[in-house]
Amino acid sequence: MWAAAAAAGATVSYPQPVFANSLTNRENPCFRTFNLRASLSNYPLASRIMVRNLPFTTHEHTLQKEFSAFGEVAEVKLVKDEITKKSKGYAFIQYTSQDDALLALESMDHKNLDGRLIYVDIAKPGKDRFGGYPRTSGPPKQQPLSEQDEVADCWY
Repeated sequence: MWAAAAAAGATVSYPQPVFANSLTNRENPCFRTFNLRASLSNYPLASRIMVRNLPFTTHEHTLQKEFSAFGEVAEVKLVKDEITKKSKGYAFIQYTSQDDALLALESMDHKNLDGRLIYVDIAKPGKDRFGGYPRTSGPPKQQPLSEQDEVADCWY
């Protein structure tokens, strides 16, 4: 078919390839912008970091000020004890961009903050994300094999 069309002088056009660095195509409305997003969040995956070994006197506004130097911070959540309302020594910082979060991770990991060495990691989804902790059923249960007196029907 193609050979006949080419012999008749017709032009053959192929669809334009879509490359990884150009995930949008404005000429064709069927293509949509591709953004990797967390399931229940409006922010990109890996844009949330966890800061550990914080001094117990650290406040959210201190973390906001220190970590906003690396990009736009959407949320700072300092984890506190429910009864005493004192800091537990770790916090979650949500950036609007994954690149900003990775820059903060590289810059602030193993640095001193208020006299303590802090550790920064990418936060893993917890029970409040993705609908809860994953459930496991454990190893499969052994089912007793009953002796069969019947012959299986074979239809092949």
